[in-house]
Amino acid sequence: MDFQSVAIVGGGESGIGAALLAQKKGLKVLLSDYGKISIEHQQSLNKLKIPFEENGHTLDKLKNYDLVVKSPGVGDHTDVIKGLSYYGKKIISEIEFGFYFTEKRIIGITGSNGKTTTTGLIDHLLKAGGVKSQVGGNIGDSFARLVAEEKESTEVYVLELSSFQLDGIETFRPDIAVLLNITPDHLDRYDHDFEKYKRAKWRIVMNQRSEDLLIYNADLEVMRDVGRQIAIEEKNYSEYSLLTKSGQKFDITKSSLKGRHNRFNALCAIEVALEMGVDRQSVEKGLVSFKNVPHRLEVVKVFNSITFINDSKATNVDAVYYALDAMESPVIWIVGGTDKGNDYEPIRELVEEKVKHRIYLGKDNAKLIAFFGEGVECRSMEEAVKKAAMCAKEGDVVLLSPACASFDLFKNYEDRGAQFKEAVYAL
Repeated sequence: MDFQSVAIVGGGESGIGAALLAQKKGLKVLLSDYGKISIEHQQSLNKLKIPFEENGHTLDKLKNYDLVVKSPGVGDHTDVIKGLSYYGKKIISEIEFGFYFTEKRIIGITGSNGKTTTTGLIDHLLKAGGVKSQVGGNIGDSFARLVAEEKESTEVYVLELSSFQLDGIETFRPDIAVLLNITPDHLDRYDHDFEKYKRAKWRIVMNQRSEDLLIYNADLEVMRDVGRQIAIEEKNYSEYSLLTKSGQKFDITKSSLKGRHNRFNALCAIEVALEMGVDRQSVEKGLVSFKNVPHRLEVVKVFNSITFINDSKATNVDAVYYALDAMESPVIWIVGGTDKGNDYEPIRELVEEKVKHRIYLGKDNAKLIAFFGEGVECRSMEEAVKKAAMCAKEGDVVLLSPACASFDLFKNYEDRGAQFKEAVYAL
């Protein structure tokens, strides 16, 4: 490597992981955050004597470092990144930085929706087949942290990858790439240009070689010069079974995964597991034993014959489409938050068909009301759940599937989902 020092911009999990890895590799490090660094992260940095600054970036310090590692939450249009670019600094993502220091195999999963479920299922199926995998990236531990604490026994990293992480790669190359879907999301970050967002997602395959594998949604226009390919078509899966490219059928009826989108996700995961040498019997057992992550179509409670479902991770319109499509009962829909340039037209018909009451949860619900019509407005999760329960009848579903980011009223989507569950349990 032609650098001896690293400036890290962003003090979340991604930045902390990069700082740990840089120090382990003997590099001079400075971590800088525009806001407040959490006490937990400060303790990690202080324990290892890694210098940091918070509540603002000192460009005159940062410009003296050879390499800049940017956390995914830091946009290219921020003053600090524009300033470092002006000084000609090389700026990469934490994913790229981690890739510099490992030779382990990598499975990368991206898409506008379904990343977390598919990443978790792949990891679960691999472990069921005896493959020593570690999961991270956009969920759990950062990739850089995994590499900093790399175990000799680890055979493969299973990484959920966001478009923000992929924006900053140059050489990062997954042995297996999974591209689930590309629908409008985060357009506020991409100048409201869907083409820019699509290009960011496609970066996952830009360094793949002929021996590497791309598994992708057949609805997407695929790059022809990518390595080996498996296109997943809707005809390859049904309500009861999944059909792999090699002609193997897998029963899906005993799986906890519901909805067409999850049948597609499961088939992608199966193809990965088979590619990694997992036997059929282990895959079948893994499909039955898998439990989805919290906040993704998570049944919280059935109360007075009303089912309460936490889908807080549905932060875009496409995710809500899949959630509503999977509902078989009338829905009381809790929706709202920080709009990311959403176009609600794709879910108009589903909302008209399945939603009997709308609960708008957010500081500013004007755009939602203008599109979907009047509903109950709430400013807290406790209020939203109580109002939804009052609207619901026996056999109905109360669905938290917000279509928006959480940052107007909550710390993140996990906090939003946790508050939903707490309010449901309190009924």
